[in-house]
Amino acid sequence: MTYLYSDEDLYAAVIQRRKYLAVFLTVTAAVLAGVVTLLVLYSQLPYKDPNGPWMIAVSCVLVALYIIFSFPFMGICFKRCNSYVKMLKFISVGLKENSCVPFAGIEDWIVRDGVDVNVATFEIKNIKKEETMIRQIYVDGEKEFPPFQEGDLVRFVSQGNLLLAYEILETQKEL
Repeated sequence: MTYLYSDEDLYAAVIQRRKYLAVFLTVTAAVLAGVVTLLVLYSQLPYKDPNGPWMIAVSCVLVALYIIFSFPFMGICFKRCNSYVKMLKFISVGLKENSCVPFAGIEDWIVRDGVDVNVATFEIKNIKKEETMIRQIYVDGEKEFPPFQEGDLVRFVSQGNLLLAYEILETQKEL
């Protein structure tokens, strides 16, 4: 059985999240120090000094640049990394499900719980009716897609429809 995740994956994702948070907190501290410095310098100026409006303008530009930086950085970089860490943490705690079904095909990428995933479809026989249903299993976009071909009989372990491990039992050529 081929396992897609290991403990090193969670460790690397947590380290990356800490780096993003450290960058954000460093930039926040630098902007705060700059604004406080400009405020102290502005309060030390004499009344109607010609440098007063410049200090106000510089502090406004500094805060505007910080806002322009923080929304994309925290909204894209940190949020995606944090979602990936949450997904990896849920893998260790969640209920695992085993299945042995034929592979049907690949669908487009989607974003599930903030993580990019490929969608692999499998055919499952309906017990009550004589029809087949399609089950979607999500394969992490950071990992290489397994070498499934249509018609392969695949045994896999999933957690919340996320593929954790797989084994190709019979390939299409053998059938």
